[in-house]
Amino acid sequence: MHPRTHREYLSRKTLQVCEVLVVLVVSSIPILAANDHIIVRENVSKSNREELEQRLQTITGWNDLGFDAAGVLRIGNSAPRTGSKSARELLNRSVSANRVILFEDASSRKDVVFCSVVETTVNATSYGALPVYVVLIDFADFRQVTGDKQARAAFDVGWAVLHEIDHVTEDSQDPQQDVAGDCEGRINRMRRELGLPVRNSYFFSILPVKSDGNLISRFVRLGFDQDNATLSKRRRYWLIWDAAIVGGLPPETESARASLDIF
Repeated sequence: MHPRTHREYLSRKTLQVCEVLVVLVVSSIPILAANDHIIVRENVSKSNREELEQRLQTITGWNDLGFDAAGVLRIGNSAPRTGSKSARELLNRSVSANRVILFEDASSRKDVVFCSVVETTVNATSYGALPVYVVLIDFADFRQVTGDKQARAAFDVGWAVLHEIDHVTEDSQDPQQDVAGDCEGRINRMRRELGLPVRNSYFFSILPVKSDGNLISRFVRLGFDQDNATLSKRRRYWLIWDAAIVGGLPPETESARASLDIF
């Protein structure tokens, strides 16, 4: 059973245009070796590629993780002393899985909110019979996020990519109710292994601000929780962004909640 596609990092808009563009982009990719199953496309700039590498290095503890000259993700051979064991296990499964994952730059596109994944069809000579999934990354969206330092460490392009990889590799589904869900539950385990707060909700909410009755806030927030065993208390940290710039807030509704499909 293949994972449900058209997953978006925050909203569930349709991505028919994305699929057409993706097919055109990946149709001429050369044949890859057995473990060349995670690839960054050439349209991802050097700075964005380095940012993604650095975020994944921090999460996994693999300091030699990176993309080679052909854009293939190499997870390295170092023995990490830090990082998330669960994240390393997920990437190990992903690079040897019978499917291909491509990272595509979708920065500043209105139809992608943070990150999403779509299944596509490519020329049979490129990957044989392997299914291909394209992770569309809006690097610009992540630069619009502000909030508590602890929450920002638990929410970046590295976490987003791992969330989408989990969807593809583990065939995970996102919840219909306001809970983290199976996919995000595994990502939360990785956060705990790094001592970071965990995402407490599958939904973001409108930022509570005073209004004159005529102005509707475009700002939304997403919460992360961290337990303090010593004090027997739970601390909540917040992320905030403008949904009019990043997206994720349905334009046809003034609902205080909008569905998230993120890591």
